[in-house]
Amino acid sequence: MTSRLVAICFEARRPRELALFWSELLGWKASDEDPLLLEAPIPVWFVPTDEVKLAQNIMHFDLTSESEQEQLRTVERALTLGARHADVGQKGDEGHVVLADPEGNEFCVIEPGNKFLAGCGPVGALACDGSRAVGCFWSTALGWPLVWDQDEETAIQSPYGGTKITWGGPPVEPRVGKDLFLAVEVDGPEEVDRLVALGASRAGEGVLTDPDGRKFTVRPRYT
Repeated sequence: MTSRLVAICFEARRPRELALFWSELLGWKASDEDPLLLEAPIPVWFVPTDEVKLAQNIMHFDLTSESEQEQLRTVERALTLGARHADVGQKGDEGHVVLADPEGNEFCVIEPGNKFLAGCGPVGALACDGSRAVGCFWSTALGWPLVWDQDEETAIQSPYGGTKITWGGPPVEPRVGKDLFLAVEVDGPEEVDRLVALGASRAGEGVLTDPDGRKFTVRPRYT
């Protein structure tokens, strides 16, 4: 028995506008469902919230590039659509470019030649702040193998390929204000019990927290 990852969720004060930004940037179709979503290998939901952004996100997208020209085009297109350059403490000599979407969610446009993200698609990774314990938790919870486990850094990937989910190890900063989170589908209460046994904690109806205390949502699997 495993949980199934059904979406990467953005908490958004203006969900429709944010969905349109990411849809146009990535070329993914935006639906009119509630919550709004992008129809992608891992769907992306945009969930309304009244919370404001108070700190650097604990999760962000790493977008891939096949060439320097493609990296430049992605950056220019993002800026045209309403993104801005973001300072997260980078030194300036990194190959990647750090931007923030119209609601301030940071993301990186990775330089070409990154072997770790090769073949993962336009969103090479959902990069997360988190401990090794969380990487191992999600590997077991989803049944996705660890594809990196070194120096407290971990990464998992679906057996079918696609976007990786990575955790950078300590220090682990607290989640503050609106951010991104994961949504999973479960077969029933027994699967929720299994997640708790693996290290999750109950945090309300349909909400759990991972071993680092970051929330994720669960919903019943409909057949």
